[in-house]
Amino acid sequence: MVKKILLWIIAFIFTLVMAYYQRVTGPTYPVVGEKSVYGSRVSFNFPRSHGGKGDQQISIFIEKDGVKAYLYYKRYRVKEKWKKLEMKKMGRDFAAFLPHQPPAGKLIYFIEVIKNGKSVKVPDKPVVIRFKGSVPFQILLPHIVFMFLSLFFATRILLALFFKEEYNYLVYLTTIFLFIGGGILGPIVQKFAFGSYWTGVPFGWDLTDNKTLISLIFWIVALFFTVKKRKNKLATVIAIVVMYLVFLIPHSTLGSEYDYSKGKIITGNVEEVST
Repeated sequence: MVKKILLWIIAFIFTLVMAYYQRVTGPTYPVVGEKSVYGSRVSFNFPRSHGGKGDQQISIFIEKDGVKAYLYYKRYRVKEKWKKLEMKKMGRDFAAFLPHQPPAGKLIYFIEVIKNGKSVKVPDKPVVIRFKGSVPFQILLPHIVFMFLSLFFATRILLALFFKEEYNYLVYLTTIFLFIGGGILGPIVQKFAFGSYWTGVPFGWDLTDNKTLISLIFWIVALFFTVKKRKNKLATVIAIVVMYLVFLIPHSTLGSEYDYSKGKIITGNVEEVST
């Protein structure tokens, strides 16, 4: 009994580690930093994702007075001049607002800090922010929970295989939670955020949709052998490995993006933009 409890705890800890990894990697995690600008401490937390209506506030803290700050921005992958906004003091920070964009629309921005006639760009590399529709919490939370529950049970299966325990019921649970979280709730989240239920193959190259589909296919195969009462450990091990690879890919990589020249959403764009 003690061993079983320890194995469940290990699986839970591993799942938490993967959840943290997914949180801090990928193109939606804020750019956070601090630097010194000619004797003034500057700290920032720049968002890379905006959900819902309204403009996006961009703020920066500058320690001393006698400093000005300007927000520069333009549409991502669009050949146009940078737009410049003077940042106003709001409480302890300087702030300005990026204009709202259509779902999957992106802006690229940075801040110029000026002191004693000298200027510094913050951060060193401009930040890209993607806009999206508002996803109801009652949809988003179950989606996240079910996805990580599938990882949790898959990890427990791996431990069961190592310690030669029974794991058939866990294959059922893993497949069911992955199907609900990724196969049902995932498309609903996508619809709220970007207006389409599915942007993976054959309609697009959205990596989030495609990697979920691939993982689900392998788990359905593993479930098939389980239902048929065939001891095919290889199918289960492969399904676990594929799931780990899926979770190691940062979330929202090669995701939906609004093409301003075509006036529509595209997916899987990896081209870098010149800044």
